[in-house]
Amino acid sequence: MNPQDPLAALHPLREPAAIGWWPPAPGWWLLALLCAGALLALAVFLLRRHRRNAYRRRALAQLQALQARFARDGDGARYARETNALLKSVALRAYPRREVAAIHGERWTDFLNRHCSPGLRFEADFTQAVYRGECAHLDATQLHRAARHWIQHHRVST
Repeated sequence: MNPQDPLAALHPLREPAAIGWWPPAPGWWLLALLCAGALLALAVFLLRRHRRNAYRRRALAQLQALQARFARDGDGARYARETNALLKSVALRAYPRREVAAIHGERWTDFLNRHCSPGLRFEADFTQAVYRGECAHLDATQLHRAARHWIQHHRVST
């Protein structure tokens, strides 16, 4: 040891103990609680929306069954009447009864078309097929697409 070098008398440096990850700081606990609350709120929201839209899923299944029956028997007037009845029942479920129950004919078609895209509108032939049984010019494929679109995308009044 050299008396001239005071640094030589020092002990070697010791590293401090590693900082543990547990227990987390209070801010992390708060963040975990907020995330759990947000996930719970999201789950409740999604469950309620799923239950609110159950009538749409049932109506789409019924529409598919109507189309399958039409493919088997080819009765366009019956298909139009039953599709109209299905659309009316969906509208009565979604909208106030006083708005929907009494409308028919062109007013009913206009009501349905307010909630459709321009390419998926209900044609005047739909009204004639439903109320007069005249289905010579009825495009069943177009009717099915329009009905499916309306069931999926109509806006429910609150």
